[in-house]
Order: sequence, then structure tokens, then C-alpha cells
Amino acid sequence: MKLIPYILALSMAALCSNVMSEEVAEKKSAEGKRAWNEMNKEQQTALDAKADLENGLEVYEVCSACHMPEGWGMENGTFPLLAGQHRSVLIKQLADIRALNRDNPTMYPFALPESIGDAQALADVTAYITTLPMNPNNGVGPGDNLEHGKKLYDENCVKCHGDNGQGSSEKFYPRIQAQHYKYMLRQFEWIRDGKRRNANPDMVKQIKGFTNKDMVAVIDYVSRLKPPKEDLAAPNWQNPDFDD
Repeated sequence: MKLIPYILALSMAALCSNVMSEEVAEKKSAEGKRAWNEMNKEQQTALDAKADLENGLEVYEVCSACHMPEGWGMENGTFPLLAGQHRSVLIKQLADIRALNRDNPTMYPFALPESIGDAQALADVTAYITTLPMNPNNGVGPGDNLEHGKKLYDENCVKCHGDNGQGSSEKFYPRIQAQHYKYMLRQFEWIRDGKRRNANPDMVKQIKGFTNKDMVAVIDYVSRLKPPKEDLAAPNWQNPDFDD
């Protein structure tokens, strides 16, 4: 782990979290009214652009301070796994954060055009991230109610996220295989409780009746879903693009 860039990233995030002036807050309110996936111009431009992986790596150096060079985030759930995620999902989330349609004050200053570039940069960095192999040892839950978690998943989640958490690039449903338990638990709670403004309204409706016990059980089960072997990194893999 590169400790100095990580500390600098968190320090910058703390300093920049006050950037939301009255003007930005007004924009945030307006953008928050956009339908779940009513794409803005930047999102569409990034999706249509031909990606430059070399530039994507350069842009990702900014992201790696928090998401780590391998794109695996942190087991404590502070930062999510990005490696192997659908490019369409990554572009949507970045565009939403930049448009203030998703609240993420820690990431916001690093996602801005002046930090990582324009829509072409979004196309480039997301294309690079999708090439990274996924974490074979992500953080998982307590493992004490998996049968109930599987039942809830099969009844409520399969339609969108797939039978093994593979999601859908075409429909912008995220791949949740190998994602950290604590990160998913926090996002699930925010979505259920209406705290994540860019959440899919179909999901909000689907999980509104989940108790905390249900939530823990289903996310614990999901945290144990594994991608195909060819998508997983070898044990102790380190990103060679970041070799000194």
C-alpha cells in the first residue's frame, strides 16, 4: 500500500469537502431530479468514445491512492472494489458524482474534470479499470445466516444482478461479485433508507421491507459470490503497471 498518496488523498478530500457552495448546492438539487439513468451528455460521450488505455492508466494513478493500484479497494469497506466492474457502470457512477447526482464528498474533488480530465478521460480510465483482475480474497460477512441470505437473493436480486452477481453492462446493473461485504452493507442500507440519491428506484422499492437482519444475511451471501476463475487475480497479485 502506498501510504503517502493515501494520506494525501484523504487530506485533500477533507479540505475539498467544503467546495459545495450555494451555487453547487443549487446544481446538486437540480441534478438530483434526473431519472435514474437518464444519461447526461458527458455520460453518453464517454460511453461512445474510443478508449486510450495508456491515458487510462495515467488517470487511474489519481484513483489508486484510495482504490489501490490493483483496484481492489479496502476490506473495511471504506473504498469499493473497482477491478472488473462493467465499464458502463463505472462511467455512470463517475458521471453521477461529477454532476452531483450521487453524494460522495470524499471522491468528488478527485472526480472533477480539473483533477482527471473530460469525458474522454472517463472513457479511458474506466476501460483501464475493467482490465484489472478481481480480488480473490474480498471481505466477507459473518457467515451465520447464509441460507436465509440465499433465499432473499434468489427472490429479490437475481432479476437484476444475475444468478451469480454478474450484473448487466447493457442495463447498468453493477457486478457485485467479489465486492467487499462492508462496502455493500453500507450502500444497501443507504439505498433502502433513501440516502443514496442515484439509486435505482426499482431496487429501492424491492428492498424497502428488508429488516437489518435480512440486510446482513443477503449481503453476507453476496459477498461470497465469486467471478469466473479467469477474471480473478492470482494470490498476492500486484499491479505491474505500478512497479517503481
